[in-house]
Parts: sequence; C-alpha cells; structure tokens
Amino acid sequence: MLQDFIPRTEVLQIITADQAWHYKIIPKEKSPKLFSFYIDKSSDRQSTLDELEILFGISVELYPEDSEVLSKALRMHYRQAESRIESQNQNEYKGDSDNFLSNLIAEAKKLRSSDIHIETYEAKCRVRIRIDGLMVERYKLDKADYPTLVNKIKIMANLDIAEKRLPQDGRIFFSYQNIKFDIRVSVLPTLHGEKVVLRLLSNDSSNLDINKVGFSKFDLENYLEGIKRPNGILLISGPTGSGKTTTLYSTLKLLNKESRNILTIEDPIEYTLEGVNQVQLKESIGLTFGSALRTFLRQDPDIIMVGEIRDPDTANMAIRAALTGHLVLSTIHTNSAWGTISRLIDMGIPPFLVANTLNTSVAQRLIRLLCPHCAEKEEFSEKLYPRQFKPYRIVNYHFLPKGCDHCYYTGYKGRKAVYEVIPIDFDLANCIKNGIFDVAKLLADRGIKTLAENSFELFENGSTSLEEIYSLLLND
Repeated sequence: MLQDFIPRTEVLQIITADQAWHYKIIPKEKSPKLFSFYIDKSSDRQSTLDELEILFGISVELYPEDSEVLSKALRMHYRQAESRIESQNQNEYKGDSDNFLSNLIAEAKKLRSSDIHIETYEAKCRVRIRIDGLMVERYKLDKADYPTLVNKIKIMANLDIAEKRLPQDGRIFFSYQNIKFDIRVSVLPTLHGEKVVLRLLSNDSSNLDINKVGFSKFDLENYLEGIKRPNGILLISGPTGSGKTTTLYSTLKLLNKESRNILTIEDPIEYTLEGVNQVQLKESIGLTFGSALRTFLRQDPDIIMVGEIRDPDTANMAIRAALTGHLVLSTIHTNSAWGTISRLIDMGIPPFLVANTLNTSVAQRLIRLLCPHCAEKEEFSEKLYPRQFKPYRIVNYHFLPKGCDHCYYTGYKGRKAVYEVIPIDFDLANCIKNGIFDVAKLLADRGIKTLAENSFELFENGSTSLEEIYSLLLND
C-alpha cells in the first residue's frame, strides 16, 4: 500500500515532478527490465502504460491507488512551486547530461531553497536541498559520474579543477530559462571526495522592508533609534541562515539616501542596492574585511557595512571607524545580544572601547510557522517544557504540525524572524566598562525581551510549535 510505502530517492528520481503530476504516478520499484508505479485508480491505465513503456523503453507495471492517497504522496515527494520553471525531461544524472546541473539549480530556486548540497560517500553520492531551514534529499548520483559534475561546477565558478586537496570558493552568475541570480560556490575536500555547497542568492532588493522583517513594535523603535545615531557600531548576531543579512540589507535600504556615502565589504554580495558602493571580499589577493576597512576610512564614508566581524583585525578596524565618527553595521556569531559584548572582549577589544562604540546589539533567529490549514489543537502539559525552563505564562492548549497538501505534509509553512534588541545606554555601558555581565534585571526593567520570550509569544498564540522553539527555551 502506498500509504505505508516510503520510496527510495533513487527510485523517485526516475521521473520528473512534471511527469509525476501529468500521469499521476509514484515510482514503486525499478530494475534493469521493469519499472513499477502506483497510479491514480481513476486514470486511464492502459493508455498511461503504453506511453510510459515508450518513454522508458522497458516494461512497466501499474498498481491502482486511491486518489486521495496518491495526491498526498505527490505533494510529499514532488513539490511544485507557485511560479513554475519548466524543467527538462530527465532529472536523473548521467555523465553525458549537460542539463542536469541547470535543471537542479532551477528546481531548487523554484522550491525557494537556500542551498544545494552535493555530497560523496564511500558507496554513494547524493544531492540535498535546504527548504525552510531543513535538508531534503532530492537525488542519488552514480559514483563514477560525480567527478564530472564537480568539475562542471568548478569550471562555471572559475575554480581550479586540478586542485582537489584544498578548499575553494567561487561564484556563478546563473542565467537559465528567463531566471537570473548569483550562486556562491564552496568546495570542501572530504574523506571520499569533494563536497560542494551552492548558496542561491537573490539580487532582488525590491521586497526588503525593515517594517516587515519581524520586529515587534517596541524592538523596532529601539532598533531604528540605533541606526539614527551618526556614529557607533550596530551588531546583529545569530547562526548561519538566521536572516542576519536580510535585516542588514533592509536597514541599508532605509538609510540609502543621496546625501549619504554608504560603503560595504561583503562575502558574498547577496543583494544589489542602487546607490550603495558594494565591494566583494577577495582574500586570495589580500582584499580582506580589515584591509577594505582601512581603505574605506579614506573614502569619506558616512555609513560602513561589514559583512561579518570574524577576527580581531576586523573588530579593531570597525571600532576605529566608529570612533572616528562613522556608523558601522555588521554581523557576528554569538548566542545572544548581550553575548556579543563578551565576544568582542574575547577578540581583544578593551571593555571601555566596546562601551563607547557599541550603540545597539541585536540577536535573531528564524522560526518555522505552523501551517494554518492543518495545525492540530491539543491540551498542553508543562512537563513538555525543557527541565530547567520556567514558563512566563500558563498555556492551556498548543498546536501540533500535522501536515497537508498546502505544506507538503511538513506541518509548517513559512518562517518568521524573532529578535532580541538591546540599546546600549549609560547604565549598560558602565556595566561593560566594569565587567558586570549579569544584567538580566536591568534589561527586564527596560522592557527588553529575550529571544526566548519573543519566541514563547509565537508558541503561546499558536503560530509555532514547542518543538520549533525548544532550543531557544533551553538557552533562557
């Protein structure tokens, strides 16, 4: 029965999503001489059988299945975007298939995927894509064909195909069937070969709006107050893929006026902003965050954006820029907004300099939202919370991700950013200078909510599940 059947990736990929939906079929099994499929029992089985045997050139078996069950399986295994990008006929990769890579990238883009992972192991190779923050396996590749695919990516990204021992980074400007965007390429040598990650970037900045990224009204007021200051540093912290770059670009778009000189050093340039002078990092020729910042100070800037503060040299140059009357925006990897201060001090920045230059510290995460069509209401027990967590308010009911056609049976649809915004005032600056890091009471007195509190509100009002915010509650 299809209802209890979990098809293997290598079986699913014998047909494209278009073929699956057109014929209303799900692959059941494949062998060198026979392909078998589940088919909608209301379909014309004989004509479909004839067409499939001509298409594949081998014998085909069809197993009738209930329309509702088959439709659910199609939604789960063959996602289709609202704006379709037509794909070529064959999705399974063969060494001579020039279109596989283009089809793969186009498919990932139409599914709103952020990354494509192409990986090799001892006995198999696979392709996974990241959708709404979660990895989904899409294809299996033949081990013999894998090097050809990697070399093709390297050639497109202007990388050295002979170098297989060192990591390499590159960039592809992708243009295919009326879609154009940039791709950041990262190649990493692993035990069984090179792993490739393609980050799909969006050049379209028209949808960026600081009022729509997810700030609460109170946090937005504090944030806008920080970017109105003529100098100082505003830092956004969070792990990879938490939406920091989107927040930064939305801020730059707001600040972008004819009267201001805005300079950015980025790796990579994810959005193109007219009127902003954007510089692409190139560490191989010595163009690092630190060296670019030194040059920026001679370019008469008003606002400087640094893609990431990742080393003491960049941190020192950012501090120097803030001290000389510039507003500096950047990102940093820490667990909380207040943890940013400890991170800067660990990098060797004296506490008094941090206190004098840091004007706003922000932490953010992306939370998946429950699908409004299938979220299931259930009584809630406080035993489900993390052991040490003390709930802010009593919750009697919560919602569980069930899964339906609208969310491809994941139970979630879309994501929302949650923030923690700390404006550094006189009292907090004194705490930094004196090495006082227990400031929970001071922040509470100012009405500043932590990431855990803001995410708890989403759980409380039924927007997300406990499972989705569990890790944030653990850190509270």
